This record gives sequence, C-alpha cells and structure tokens, in this order.
Amino acid sequence: MSRLFSKRILVTGGAGFIGSHLCEKLLNEGHEILCVDNFYTGRRANIAHLLSNPNFELMRHDITFPLYVEVDEIYHLACPASPVHYQFDPVQTIKTAVHGSINMLGLAKRTKAKILLASTSEVYGDPTVHPQPETYWGNVNPIGPRACYDEGKRCAETLFFDYHRQHKVRIKIARIFNTYGPRMHPDDGRVVSNFIVQALKGEDITIYGDGNQTRSFCYIDDMVDGLIKLMNSADDFTGPVNLGNPVEVSILTLAEKIIELTSSKSKIVFKPLPADDPKRRQPDITLAKQKLNWQPLTSLEEGLLKTIDYFRILLFY
Repeated sequence: MSRLFSKRILVTGGAGFIGSHLCEKLLNEGHEILCVDNFYTGRRANIAHLLSNPNFELMRHDITFPLYVEVDEIYHLACPASPVHYQFDPVQTIKTAVHGSINMLGLAKRTKAKILLASTSEVYGDPTVHPQPETYWGNVNPIGPRACYDEGKRCAETLFFDYHRQHKVRIKIARIFNTYGPRMHPDDGRVVSNFIVQALKGEDITIYGDGNQTRSFCYIDDMVDGLIKLMNSADDFTGPVNLGNPVEVSILTLAEKIIELTSSKSKIVFKPLPADDPKRRQPDITLAKQKLNWQPLTSLEEGLLKTIDYFRILLFY
C-alpha cells in the first residue's frame, strides 16, 4: 500500500485472540498499528511475531484510564469476552465496557478518528427471536451473573450512538458471534477451545446442559475480514451489524465432530447448564451481505482442523 493511503490505527485489546489477528492483517495492508493491551486476558505471545515490524507499536495500558495519542482509526476490542474471564472480576468488566468506551470515544472525538466497537451477540441475551436480526432488542437478565458483560456491551452501544448523535463522531458497531481459531486462550472456558483441549488430552469432554443448545461458529479469518470491511464502509452506515456464521450447530454435534477430527478416545459427560446460558444463537447476516458484501467462507471442519493443529503444537511441543 502506498504511504499516501497508510493510516495510523489503534487496536485496543490488540494482544487478544481477535485483536492479534486484526493487527496482523492491518499491518499486512500497510498501516501503522498501535496495539494497546493491559494483558488481563491478552497475551504477548499472540503478537510476539509482530514486534520486529517497524510499523507496529505495543503499549501496555488499561483503557479505563484516558489515552492521549494521535490516530486515524480506532478498533475498540478491549474487554474480557469469555464467561470465565468476565465473571472473574465483573466490576472491572463493566468498567472496561463503559469507562473504556467513554475514553475511546473521547479520543475519537478529539482526533476526529473513525471508531469501531466490537460489540457482541450477547446483547441479544437468551433470544426469543430466531435467528437474531439487528432489529431485535434482546432478552437480557440485567442482574444475572452474565450481566456485567451483556449489559456492559449494551451500554457501550448506547454511548457510541450518543457520541455519534451529539458529537458527530463517526462510529461503526459490529455484533460479533462465536469466533474461533488459532490463538484462542486454552483456559478461556469457551466451547471450541474447551472441547479441543479436552479431546487432545484424552479427557472427558464436558457439555453443560443436554447438548441440544446451539451456537454458530465463525472462523477468525472471516471475522477479521468482516471487521475491516465494516470499518471501510460508507460513513452513513453505522451498524450495528451482525458478524458471524449463520450455520447453526448443536453443542453435542460440535463435540462429536472434534472427537472425530482429533481421533480422540474422550467420552462426553453432561453437567448442569449455567444460569442465563442462551439456548439458541444464530445470526441473521442479511445486513452484512447487503452493506458489506461479506459472508463467512471457511467451513466448520476446515476451521476446526486449523485450530486443532494450533492447540496440538501449543500443548505438546
């Protein structure tokens, strides 16, 4: 890319799973990247291979405190995103979602940067509408154990639109559905990483509930492509827009597929379903197709094989 079109881009949560892949892709497109992370859940190993790139800068910083830098665009991804991590310190989770968003929006306002919020399908809660379109307002328990994340992200969306209406900040909101791939944290408690680690170790695979609850799994390369297309879309398209794979898969089917692909001898065991765990989750991506010309291209089996290879090396080499 010509230096004329190169942008200085801030990625909060840039050492996390999605953030590290996003930093890598944006660097490859010729941009200067400022990766900001407090390493609460992000890992230096995720971005170690980028540190020698002169266009990559790493800053350890907690975005619940203001940040004074000069940037053209902001991808705001910082926030613990798995139940294990966001429930460990729920007050800090909601501070990150709310105070962190206020700080990043303030930065965007001052620098006139365009800013993208990595929101979540969790804003739909345990949905009564299926599949979930962006027009659905959700079914969230505001005082449950998941509320620090669910309501934190709902409040972040509110803040983004209020800064847009009141201060004319250019915003983009992505509602990210289940995403998986290399660099997932092995202990994040998410279903794909849980099942793969258990299968590779030959341990029992733990399913919470009867396994009939569903999710839709999007491979990381497809998700990063969607985020960049959203950021680069016309300014009058703010979102929110669903980014995820519309193929619905039961948790039991996922477990059986991972056992098959790893040639594991693991057995499946069932445990009680946690409170407020959604029964069904499937994105309606009509808007993303229309506005971004985006849809996932990676099949579940193809993505799982790449993810299994990553965890096999991580665990055994």
